[in-house]
Amino acid sequence: MSDPVEAADEGTSSGQTFDSHGHHHGGVVALAIGAIGVVFGDIGTSPIYAFRETFASHHGAPGIQVDPVHIHGVLSLVFWSMMIVVTFKYVLTIMKADNKGEGGSLALLALINRKSESAKWTGPFILLGVFATALFYGDSMITPAMSVLSATEGLQYVNPGFKTWIVPLAVAILFGLFAIQARGTERVGKLFGPIMLLYFFTLAAMGLMHLIAMPTIILETINPLNAVKFFMADGFRAFVAMGSVVLAVTGAEALYADMGHFGRKPIGVSWMTFVLPSLMLNYMGQGAMVLSTTPDQAALLIKDPFFLMIPDLVRIPVIFLALAATIIASQAVISGAFSLTQQAIQLGFMPRMQIKHTSASAAGQIYIPVINWGLMIMVIVLVLFFRSSSNLAAAYGIAVTGAMFIDTILLAAVLISLWRWPLWKALPLVAVFIVVDMAYLGANLLKVPQGGWVPLVIGLFIFTLLTTWSRGRALMRANMAEGTIPIEVFAKSAHSSAQRVPGTAIFMASSAAGVPSALLHNIKHNKVLHERVVILTVAIQDVPYVDETKRCSIKDYGQGFYRLTLKYGFLEETDIPAALKRTDICGGAFEMMKTSFFLSRQTLIASAKPGMAIWREKLFAWMLRNAASAMEFFRLPSNRVVELGSQVEI
Repeated sequence: MSDPVEAADEGTSSGQTFDSHGHHHGGVVALAIGAIGVVFGDIGTSPIYAFRETFASHHGAPGIQVDPVHIHGVLSLVFWSMMIVVTFKYVLTIMKADNKGEGGSLALLALINRKSESAKWTGPFILLGVFATALFYGDSMITPAMSVLSATEGLQYVNPGFKTWIVPLAVAILFGLFAIQARGTERVGKLFGPIMLLYFFTLAAMGLMHLIAMPTIILETINPLNAVKFFMADGFRAFVAMGSVVLAVTGAEALYADMGHFGRKPIGVSWMTFVLPSLMLNYMGQGAMVLSTTPDQAALLIKDPFFLMIPDLVRIPVIFLALAATIIASQAVISGAFSLTQQAIQLGFMPRMQIKHTSASAAGQIYIPVINWGLMIMVIVLVLFFRSSSNLAAAYGIAVTGAMFIDTILLAAVLISLWRWPLWKALPLVAVFIVVDMAYLGANLLKVPQGGWVPLVIGLFIFTLLTTWSRGRALMRANMAEGTIPIEVFAKSAHSSAQRVPGTAIFMASSAAGVPSALLHNIKHNKVLHERVVILTVAIQDVPYVDETKRCSIKDYGQGFYRLTLKYGFLEETDIPAALKRTDICGGAFEMMKTSFFLSRQTLIASAKPGMAIWREKLFAWMLRNAASAMEFFRLPSNRVVELGSQVEI
């Protein structure tokens, strides 16, 4: 697999065993505490702005009246959204659909692709999964901007003079956050858990301070009839408000995406016993504070209830604690973007990129420069363009609700096709999730004119890149396979016509059949063959990890010709020299100083052939030129690599 067309070839085999590779070792309590520091950062910072934005004026509709009916209605919507979307949908249902312990849209897509018996539905599901991936990148740009900007705005309650410094300070914090990514977050990450524990404890304590004076609001919150009364009283305005209520559950998809790091049970335990109670206590405390005042005071408090509920004595430390929590939430999203990119590269939806490992002990801690600086530029542009968290709230939510809706569709495929649930059991559950997701997605689509177009444009652009790369790879591979010579025939003819020289030559091949172009070019121009010729293909499986005992498969063609296949999971690093050192099944051990790696480098020529539009062919050619080298991606020794080029039309 040498050509820049792909970083790895998708495997089609199943039944690989799973090696956790260090994932979620330790007790449930320790893992649950660790999950609080990583998984719940995004949803944990929602109280800063979600309740406030629900009562704001949006999309031409006037703001919701601040009275008991509407306060109770909004709190009931928040509570039941958390129960249905986060607890029932993600924690209790979707998280059971793991791919050998891993979660996330691409992991779920790989699971469906591996086990689905119907090719008819595989294509649409792949497109849905890819679009969910594209939406995640939009979310990973908006979340840091929204979180850090909303927390920085709290500084104006320390000193009104800070108001003019909010945007510059937010930009400086975000620049610093992205600048430290190259150094890794292992040391700083050890502080995430304690800081987020303190943050959630503070949320609960602030809520309880105001709930003591109005404990009945708890019963009003868990009563779903109050949500119904809200809709009966306001109709369309209540529907519009759902576009802001959903801000309370943004980050729910992180529970599923980060499942591989902590496990389903620890995440569920931390959510049910600590995070959910802390969040709801704070939301109810905000509502109780507003209701305990006069109408004029309530109208002022509702503009920023989170910061105004903080006692003066601890205002400064709590604001800085909230700022630290938003930075941690942003860090989790950035790290998630790195992990998702690695999966997309391995599964063949992105070109190769330079991936650096920032920790010797934690395999999942990686740094991708192109993604890091691209995200930083977009995040800072969003802050400078929207300039306040209220303005940015219009762009927030569409990407999240879109990804949640796609997760539900993929879940339906899992329930019916993989788990074989009867329709009478699966359809009601899926119907409830779809109704809720569509309601939130519909409410957020109303935000499109005010800024909701931003994540949609970003998502569509990235979706175009991902699908163009995937389609271009397939076309180029098909073109290269035309007229290929069977290796059995080539081995016999080449052995008798070419001079053999000492050493081992490894020819990287993306296809598991035929003769790679680098081998053909080598014998055509150099007229020699090494004593041992190995055609090597790297096959990425639809599982996160491949058992070391099943890493290699070999076929011996005689006359010193071998075909070697190395299988990797979509979360594994493709370190070829390390794998070769552990095998001696190709006629003996590999000595790197006596081994040469031959790579093919194709130059794409756009043509009018059917398959892809010319503009997409040119886009694919640009991506091909800018892909990271196979030598670096596969960790090949630079002084042992020979590249041979050719031109290909698609």
